[in-house]
Amino acid sequence: MALTFRAVAEDEPGEVWADLFRTHWPAYKAWYLSEGLERRATYMACLDKLNRHLPKLVPTYEKLCELAGGGDLAARFLSLWRPPAYISGCSQMVWLGNRPLLVRNYDYDPRLMDGVILRSAWNGRTVVAMTDCLWGVLDGINDAGLAISLTFGGRRAVGPGFGIPIILRQILEFCETTAQATEVLQRVPTHMAYNVTVVDRHARFSTAYLSPDRNPVIRPIAYATNHQGNVEWHDHARATATLEREQFLKFRLQDDKLSEKALIDAFAKPPLYTRAYERGFGTLYTAVYDPLACRATYIWPGAQKSFSTREFEPTEQHIDFASH
Repeated sequence: MALTFRAVAEDEPGEVWADLFRTHWPAYKAWYLSEGLERRATYMACLDKLNRHLPKLVPTYEKLCELAGGGDLAARFLSLWRPPAYISGCSQMVWLGNRPLLVRNYDYDPRLMDGVILRSAWNGRTVVAMTDCLWGVLDGINDAGLAISLTFGGRRAVGPGFGIPIILRQILEFCETTAQATEVLQRVPTHMAYNVTVVDRHARFSTAYLSPDRNPVIRPIAYATNHQGNVEWHDHARATATLEREQFLKFRLQDDKLSEKALIDAFAKPPLYTRAYERGFGTLYTAVYDPLACRATYIWPGAQKSFSTREFEPTEQHIDFASH
């Protein structure tokens, strides 16, 4: 089981993004239609929700729709309004040692991931992010030093709302501080339960517990795994060891002697690192975001790549998960 990660750069939406769309659209189209077209919102409904909740993103959305060919189905998909449900694992933690860092493991099925690190400047702010759904964000950082990442919230609830990656895109495109990011997370509805951790260059951080069926909860907590306070989906909790990972992160925060290297190394070992690829919860990468340097470092077994909002070299990294 393998995945090639591509790092690509394009300041304005253009041929680079269009090529990504052509590559990944067949798989996303099948996923988007997996529950039947009747389960997906109409184009006008999708556009209405974007205009209501994410109006600043609409010009970029329209450019991407044009690059995707202007078709109705692609436009509905790219809105990320009420997409099909999907579940990941993931662990993340803010560390306030010599400098603030956001460190996270992304746990998912490698067969279902874009594997694209995109540097863009679509709205005047440079963003480096691991993408999902072609323009959404799993985790990333912008040139204001704002870093953000998501984990699945461990609840079965599904309802009216956006796929969380487009909400993270909105934050990195237009926000500079944790307070500004928190305002977006409180305001924009999400279609599933997610935990979003954010930190800015002033070391201000928060974790938002989001769900489609209850109000957002914002807490000054520096870590998140796959539940929101109490465990509600016990089978998922056992399968992903969410409680064990949360306790492990909590103990790391309480260790006054913990070094930056020791923390990052801990993400490469159990219980944070998992090889459950066949069950869709294998660790695909570790990301380390440095708000002061506006730098992103992605780590795989035996390899790592660093990028910043100022220095970015397009590259590819092939990872064979079966060999590790």
